Amino acid sequence: MPGRVFLTTPLADIARELSVPVPDFDDDGARLNIAPGQNVTALTSDGLTRMRWGMIPVGRVNARGRPVLETIVNARSETVFDKSAFKGVGRAVLPVDGWYEWTGEKRRKKPWRIQRLDRGLMYFAAITDRWVAPGGTEIHQLATVTCEPNADVKKVHHRMAVILSAGDVCTWLTAPEQDLAPLMVPLENGQLGIEPADDVDWSGP
Repeated sequence: MPGRVFLTTPLADIARELSVPVPDFDDDGARLNIAPGQNVTALTSDGLTRMRWGMIPVGRVNARGRPVLETIVNARSETVFDKSAFKGVGRAVLPVDGWYEWTGEKRRKKPWRIQRLDRGLMYFAAITDRWVAPGGTEIHQLATVTCEPNADVKKVHHRMAVILSAGDVCTWLTAPEQDLAPLMVPLENGQLGIEPADDVDWSGP
């Protein structure tokens, strides 16, 4: 379940791989420690855009009608389109080069870097929402969708992001919700590598 991700692939290369126009915002360059609450580059049916990772659920309620108070960073694939808290969400794709997980006891946790063995881009399935901040500023935000882990990730965590193939990106963005279940499954085993991430600076973004 990604709590931090990294992206080093240039924006122009991402656009080319997704066959979409290069956006008019600046490339942030290599980002090795992207945390919830920060801006990310995401793909919607309108193209590449900026969003904040983490959905502030203002106005959203749970099945009991009570307000959802915690910022939503990840949403479970098993219930994402059934829960009242996610009613009316949009869909997006978050391109990343990989993500991090931690194992071990509190204050002694060891970070692990997870990426494709071929070092290719990964496309995380995501849901989106729009938050109107005080003063009227609109903030587009997303949460990644998670599923059971494959054998690669199971060594370090009990959940993983839903990773879409390039051919499934358009389906995720445009197909009816009832057609998405076949996409929300773990990545095939043997495609991910896990290595220590002790070289990352965790002191800041």
